[in-house]
Amino acid sequence: MKRLRDLAVAWGPLGVFLFAIIDSAGVPNPGGTDLLLLAVTIADPSSLWLCAGLAVLGSIVGSAIFYEILSRGGEKFLLRLTATGRGAQFRAWFHRYGLVAVFIPALLPVPFLPYKALAGCAAALCVRRRHFLLVILAARVLRYVGLAYLGATLGEESSAWIRQHAWQMGVAAAILFVLLYLLVRVADRNRRDVE
Repeated sequence: MKRLRDLAVAWGPLGVFLFAIIDSAGVPNPGGTDLLLLAVTIADPSSLWLCAGLAVLGSIVGSAIFYEILSRGGEKFLLRLTATGRGAQFRAWFHRYGLVAVFIPALLPVPFLPYKALAGCAAALCVRRRHFLLVILAARVLRYVGLAYLGATLGEESSAWIRQHAWQMGVAAAILFVLLYLLVRVADRNRRDVE
């Protein structure tokens, strides 16, 4: 994977795009698009907007592939994977919190929640494709523009800044999670009252 990452850095913004597709399609790679995006924008700060845009686009393409694979027969895989233990916990989280449980880990560059497990639950349980991709789009725009900005402005200090502020991001994510969850509950209640 390191060779692939080195090649992607050499390709610049195009490498970010390709790596984002691979990462979002479900191929495991630690740090993935985040580290590559930082590396490319550190090397070429003027590519900030192009890299962020291509990272978002690649993530949407990869997420669409991921969704298609898991929505077609993924429920059987999901049942086997989530019958007990942590898998059952992820499934319960998704049932309780819906796409809010996918948005928060898709947004954060620090892995507080298992994004792929929760996104896999959403896809396998056949959440509407459009809703799934819109949630990913909203989260990834914020995440990748933020990371590209850090890489372009802080340079080599970007990773240290993220590590130093991980707990603040966690607190902000928890607050955002609660607010979004409450907003979804109120919207659901209002929709039921109208019906």
